[in-house]
Amino acid sequence: MNLMQFMIPKSGTAYLYTDSTLRNGLEKMAFHGYRAIPVINKRGKYSGTVTEGDFLRSLISTAEREPQDIRDTEKVLIKDIINVDFNPPVRVDVSLEELFTRVTEQNFVPVTDDRGMFIGIVTRRNVMRYLCDIWKENANLL
Repeated sequence: MNLMQFMIPKSGTAYLYTDSTLRNGLEKMAFHGYRAIPVINKRGKYSGTVTEGDFLRSLISTAEREPQDIRDTEKVLIKDIINVDFNPPVRVDVSLEELFTRVTEQNFVPVTDDRGMFIGIVTRRNVMRYLCDIWKENANLL
């Protein structure tokens, strides 16, 4: 068994690019109802995760310097607000023990290949569903 059983591939995952604007990010997160979203560069390498808090801090700091206009959100890039140390990825060959530990600490875990390229995410929900299915199967055996 490996993490591929739980992973949602990049093609089924919403993400932002480092050169996306603050406005793009807010719109995508609102559309999907996310509180955090992975960020990659144009080559596909994982750069970090941006959160609602990152957006809020950026809006507040901009408003403190000068009056805010909605068009200003098109001038700020995701790479300027991202916390690169938040929500670190795991490699595709991570042990299930490490993956499960990370899922207890993060709502989703970004997954990269051996080159650091973003290939998908593992969500806490998918892991919990898997564990519930195992529990149900074992309960029926008793």
